[in-house]
Amino acid sequence: MKAQHQVVLSLGSNQGNRLEIIKECIANIHQEVGTVIKVSKVYETPSWGFESDAFYNCAVVLHTFDSAKTILKQILKVEKKLGRVRKEMLGYQARIIDIDLIIFDEEIIQTEKLHVPHPLMQNRMFVLKPILDLDLNWKHPILNQTISELIHNCTDESSCIAVNTVEEPLQEIRLNNFNYIAFEGNIGAGKTTLVHKLSEDFNAKIVSERFADNPFLPKFYKDPNRYAFPLEMSFLADRYKQLSDDLAQFDLFKDFIIADYHIFKSLIFANITLTEDENRLYRSLFDIIAKEMPKPDLYVYLYQNTERLLQNIKKRGRSYEQNIEADYLDKINTGYLEFIKSQTNLNVLLIDVSDLDFVKNHNDYLFILEKLKSALV
Repeated sequence: MKAQHQVVLSLGSNQGNRLEIIKECIANIHQEVGTVIKVSKVYETPSWGFESDAFYNCAVVLHTFDSAKTILKQILKVEKKLGRVRKEMLGYQARIIDIDLIIFDEEIIQTEKLHVPHPLMQNRMFVLKPILDLDLNWKHPILNQTISELIHNCTDESSCIAVNTVEEPLQEIRLNNFNYIAFEGNIGAGKTTLVHKLSEDFNAKIVSERFADNPFLPKFYKDPNRYAFPLEMSFLADRYKQLSDDLAQFDLFKDFIIADYHIFKSLIFANITLTEDENRLYRSLFDIIAKEMPKPDLYVYLYQNTERLLQNIKKRGRSYEQNIEADYLDKINTGYLEFIKSQTNLNVLLIDVSDLDFVKNHNDYLFILEKLKSALV
């Protein structure tokens, strides 16, 4: 599973309405660059290295799947959009907005156009103090110092005073109003990737299915008739145990929990794979187990069409999945949709992700966040 990068940007403005420009800049970064997770306080600092009006400075940390090179291109576009004109003259200049890429994970990058960590960050209090607000678990990969240590050793004595705050973009999407959200989707719909991203972005506890550990799964794909019942029984037992164990670790009234499955999926797959007699026996056991499971506050089904599912399955390359047929995926989708229609006491949100790629396209992820936000109303 592709991991997100943690990126820290430093923002500065000393022209126009500095606070509004900083706010607009953060909004643009969140929309066009990556998911803004935290925003520091806004600090006022005298111009550094030249005579001009004082700056407003802040720092943001964002999550993204993009490379540092791509991030640099994107923040230059945001600067230009906000009216920044980069002049060829040497030295420091007054500017409506300045966005610097300071940290990219703990990587050391040295190219003609990009140096990370920023080579002068340890010398600038207006960079270090805002980053301290972000409360990062990070050490300078070259200097081997934390942000607190860099501040302690910094020789910059310039005034750097907190003067304001800016609301973080994710604060308006209060997913933690739900204590427990379960995501479901067909094979290859991307639910696990999405759940991991959401858990990182919203600091949620995560419950992930241990599907890869099931010894019957490869056998089932080779001989469905023989291994369907032991597969579904083993999945039911494992899901019950894992959900019971994992949810017991958390406080369903205080913690924010996101799961990439729920016990309901066992019934849906059993309806497709088992014979009538097997399914009757399975259903009696399922009903006993399901009564003990807490229902999610929100149940999200990620619908994706069969053509895209097959593409995703092929792309992720699990050998035992490569012979899955379109008809089987169609039955799973139908099973989920019929199940959703039958649930009158379950808070359900269906999101069609057939044309979305929330890994490669940040706007697609923001679209999903808006759909989740709508469920809060």
